[in-house]
Amino acid sequence: MTDDVRQEASSVNPDAFRLVSARPLSDPIAAKILVVDDDPRNLIAVEEVLRSPGVEIVTADSGESALRHVLNHDFAVILLDVQMPRLDGYEVASLIRNRPRSSRVPILFLTAFNKDDMHVFKGYSAGAVDYVFKPIEPLILKSKVDIFVDLYRKTEEIRRQAEQERRLLMDNLHVRSEKLKAEQALRRREEHQSIVLQSLPIALYTASVGDDRKLHFTNESVERITGFAPDSFLESPDFWASRINPEDRDRVLAQLRHLGEEGGVNLEYRWRCADGVERHFLDQMVLTRDDDGSPHESFGMWFDITERKQMEQNLLHASKLEAVGRLTGGIAHDFNNMLSVVIGNLDLLKKSIQGNEKAERRVHMALESAQHCADLTYRLLTFSRRQALQISTIDVTGLMPSLLELMRRTLGENVRASFQAGESVWPIQVDRAQLEAALLNLAVNARDAMPDGGDLIIAVENRVIEDGRSAPSGEFVVISVSDTGTGMPPEVLEKVFEPFFTTKESGKGTGLGLSMVYGFVQQCHGHVEVESEPNAGTTIRIFLPRSHEEPESLSLDQAAVAHPFGNGRTVLVVEDNPAVRQVARSTLHSLGFKVLEAENGDEAANFLKSGKDIDLVLSDVRMPGELSGIDLARLVHREKPEIQVLLTTGYFDSEEKLEGLNLLYKPYRASDLAEKIQSLMEQRPNVEFEDTSSRPKAAVA
Repeated sequence: MTDDVRQEASSVNPDAFRLVSARPLSDPIAAKILVVDDDPRNLIAVEEVLRSPGVEIVTADSGESALRHVLNHDFAVILLDVQMPRLDGYEVASLIRNRPRSSRVPILFLTAFNKDDMHVFKGYSAGAVDYVFKPIEPLILKSKVDIFVDLYRKTEEIRRQAEQERRLLMDNLHVRSEKLKAEQALRRREEHQSIVLQSLPIALYTASVGDDRKLHFTNESVERITGFAPDSFLESPDFWASRINPEDRDRVLAQLRHLGEEGGVNLEYRWRCADGVERHFLDQMVLTRDDDGSPHESFGMWFDITERKQMEQNLLHASKLEAVGRLTGGIAHDFNNMLSVVIGNLDLLKKSIQGNEKAERRVHMALESAQHCADLTYRLLTFSRRQALQISTIDVTGLMPSLLELMRRTLGENVRASFQAGESVWPIQVDRAQLEAALLNLAVNARDAMPDGGDLIIAVENRVIEDGRSAPSGEFVVISVSDTGTGMPPEVLEKVFEPFFTTKESGKGTGLGLSMVYGFVQQCHGHVEVESEPNAGTTIRIFLPRSHEEPESLSLDQAAVAHPFGNGRTVLVVEDNPAVRQVARSTLHSLGFKVLEAENGDEAANFLKSGKDIDLVLSDVRMPGELSGIDLARLVHREKPEIQVLLTTGYFDSEEKLEGLNLLYKPYRASDLAEKIQSLMEQRPNVEFEDTSSRPKAAVA
């Protein structure tokens, strides 16, 4: 491979380099080398070998860090370790190659393994130009790198020389004798520049300064970028302007009118290409003048920045999710504690007013409202990926009949809801309650888009995605929700999953519905597609990864506990909030339990050491003191394995690991607590933590 590189270097026109050397630039050309390796010792060693004057070594200890450097800097060569956690060398190389700006940067793989032909071929397919095997021979490594550094410097010299010559064209108003020399140099460089520019997402053009402003493209890149041949821009004076997005057109034309005063402008706008797709362009123009100083023509460059704009939009969306997640996570614990007090006392009050229909109706309404508040907090945490999903393996086709019946009651008579299922639909692993809420949310949105009624179709099918270009590859169960409503224009479609974005009038929409659906699907490692046109309806497709486990039964025992079952057994309640502790104590007393109380984990540990007869520990996860609820649970399992532990929490983050522990989310109903405790009492004592390493874990963000 290095011999080929030397041959390529020797085949470059020597006149080009003589031209560069004849016109040396004032600043020496510095070359940057990116070295990527997750072992800091290797980074230090390679840096020592390659250090030399005029060479800057940039190091990265992961594929993600390397990609950030590639976004911000231009490199003469990239040395890339093959074996790295998360993103390996092959993936990083492919991502670098797929980005137009970095697609031509030489990549050398560093590896101590994978020396067989298959892996070497895989490396070349990923975009490598050479391999260096560990342990590295310093002389070999430096020789190979020096070749690419030298090529980079020569190419950079050519680029700088071209820039200098362009400046000479602007300066020749005062130095007429230099004009001919600069034009000759430009002609000598034209072929070389054309070859380079043809491979880049850049189109060069000249334009007259008159009102017609026809663009004369000097290279064929414009056809590759826009789908239009260069001649298309000469057919009519308004061809270019007519395809600018209407929202951008007035601003762009206004900036162009100042070109004569400022001598140059930078424009960003959306332009509709031949396939009907709008792409983002950066248009940089410089005005040239005649000998008498009057405007002659403008010279411009088109850059396709669609990829950069998409990355900016993704980053903005992620930032909004993070902001909502931080806000919700900050208040969730205290808010759910307060709701626990409200719901718990209402449950207790409900028992004492049996027979009073008016009071029972008011308590029921208050309970419903409090539960809606709890559901809203839970969904906010889920969509911002700051709450663990309660994962189970389910059969979607078995879930849909009862859910469809609920939808029909919710949507009203004007909406005809139907369900279509493919053959042998695969199971999926999701939070059942969140999936039901997501589909119901989509159904309600579809109803709102059909004010005069219409058809709502929910379809489920298996789908295998192989290419992985527009979406992650793999086996998915696709749930499609289609309506015959008003549809959405492109500007709404772009923002449909943004939090707090809504097209409904004030008071009729929070803008969180589709954002919650998006967050739930992302947390399940799936993705969402939206297809919609004005007056042509909307289809939203949810892609959820296939599960190879057997689905769990959906026939859950919902029978409430009708009588006390504590039988005088003792429960230790550990809760730092006095009001929440009082509600738990009262509820447990009503179930027949004896109750001991502790304000924190340290006090609870003293109860356990005292030898008191305790059957169950009911503990909050977040508490002051040295022992959290999780620490207390581990202590009980280790030293008192005969005692069951039930943890309660309103919110927890990714740093808290709950595998093998029983969990009840706040706020909970008295019946939820009773069912959970009764289930634990029926289990045999836990002797050790259950091994959950092979089970799918709830995603926590």
